Amino acid sequence: MIIGYIILALGLVLIVEGLVYALAPSLVEDLLAALRNLSLEQRRIVGVVALASGVALVWIAATVLPGI
Repeated sequence: MIIGYIILALGLVLIVEGLVYALAPSLVEDLLAALRNLSLEQRRIVGVVALASGVALVWIAATVLPGI
């Protein structure tokens, strides 16, 4: 059962990533250029914030929709 959720999650990530690259490739280039201008510490903070946001969204989804 858990492997199904992992495959579902990976599939959703690939869909979102694919949409970004397919619909706005120049935006990806701009974001990469902006990331290059950040220090390592700033990039680390961005990563931790993204990680915390993802964990919070999963926790909220699991709490609000217990059938998931």
